[in-house]
Amino acid sequence: MSNELTAPGYGFNDEEEVLRFVSNPKNKVEFIRIIFPDILGRPMDFTIPRDELEKAFTSGKGFDGSSVEGFVRIEESDLVIKPEATTFRLLPWEYHGFYPENSWREGIMFGDILTPEGKPYEGDSRYILKKTLHYSRQEFGVEAFMVGPELEFFIFPSEFEAKPLDHGGYFFGGRHGEIRKEIQLLLKKMGIASEYDHHEVANGQHEIDLRYTNALEMADIGMIFRYMVKKVARMHNLYATFMPKPLNGQNGSGMHVHQSLWKDGKNIFFDYQNGFHLSAFAQHYIAGLMVHAREIAPVLCQWVNSYKRLIVGYEAPVYIAWGQRNRSAYIRVPEYQPGKEKATRIELRAPDPACNLYLAFATMLRAGLEGVKNKYPLLPPVEENIYQMSPSRQKKLNIKTLPRNLEEGIRLMEKSSLLRETLGDHLFEKFLANKKWEIDEYKKHVSNEFDKQVSDYEIKKYLPFL
Repeated sequence: MSNELTAPGYGFNDEEEVLRFVSNPKNKVEFIRIIFPDILGRPMDFTIPRDELEKAFTSGKGFDGSSVEGFVRIEESDLVIKPEATTFRLLPWEYHGFYPENSWREGIMFGDILTPEGKPYEGDSRYILKKTLHYSRQEFGVEAFMVGPELEFFIFPSEFEAKPLDHGGYFFGGRHGEIRKEIQLLLKKMGIASEYDHHEVANGQHEIDLRYTNALEMADIGMIFRYMVKKVARMHNLYATFMPKPLNGQNGSGMHVHQSLWKDGKNIFFDYQNGFHLSAFAQHYIAGLMVHAREIAPVLCQWVNSYKRLIVGYEAPVYIAWGQRNRSAYIRVPEYQPGKEKATRIELRAPDPACNLYLAFATMLRAGLEGVKNKYPLLPPVEENIYQMSPSRQKKLNIKTLPRNLEEGIRLMEKSSLLRETLGDHLFEKFLANKKWEIDEYKKHVSNEFDKQVSDYEIKKYLPFL
């Protein structure tokens, strides 16, 4: 790999390549920012000088383990993170200090969190996804879990004011298209590809779709994406938020996740002879996601505010059903196009963009594979508008609904052996503790009349950091 400044600054294969790149003075890399998610998926980071990187590769860097606990800091413990060379990306700008000769560039990396004894830390969300991907390979021969998320966000005047800055709608009008373009151009310089962008349904709402890749890389990319969206908005003296439902009377922000599984270089969701061109594997996988939809909801939609989005009338997937043309359903299967077998996929429409990406991808994979393992039968597709369907018709078609709120979801999650196995006892209990604390705090400040309405408390609490 070239060491020149014109080298891309991403796509490294090993530690030696990264060390050679950062040590070349032409590249001006002075610092490495090491990023990891806390239990709730929020980005935590610290920075080391480039001269410390070789030692970090060898021995890791120690830090205070309470930082990964989320809001409920239950224990203080020393942990170590070992950066992963293939995750290195160079931030696409140069920093300048007040002293004229002070200018530098910064790289970012993700890695594995370990205990002082060198064992994987059970509270590391990234490790949970790695463990689930290993399970899919060992038990089902799956070589790749490919995902492509559609991340929606709002642009507001500041982190204190949920006020739309345009009257645009879906593919229509609106402002700040240039912010979406700038985000994509900066991501492209880091080797992160997008597929398209547009204004979304709600006023001030936007979407950028990332090109699909394997789930672990996509979770890392998703962390960078959320950072970059907020960074670019801030540079324009605006504020971007992934808060699921910041506005009453408008659609909330979702994160539809397109997904497929691969083996021997082939998309194992595709079968030309089966109905809907979906293999038996894919049909059982969809059934698994639907059977476990209610208990896994708190991982895919993890905030009290998430459930203000999941109400009838705002295109949110409240009903657990699937179809090809039905955008009111939990899962949509894009119609097969001849010659595009590799594009066969399903679209899970429930998650929102404020979730822990690592845990969300791990959970949806494990739920789908549970359907494959136990050969869950797939209910017939529903192509009617479920929002307009009578309760008796819904009952006849065996259409269930997602939890009405986080509290109901947590009660279901507590009984879920699937989630306990997926997350492990440590993270399962810590996640529940965080969510129970959040629910209690919410109840102290908000009355029941806001069950389906966004309260001022939510704006004050969630807007500044989501």
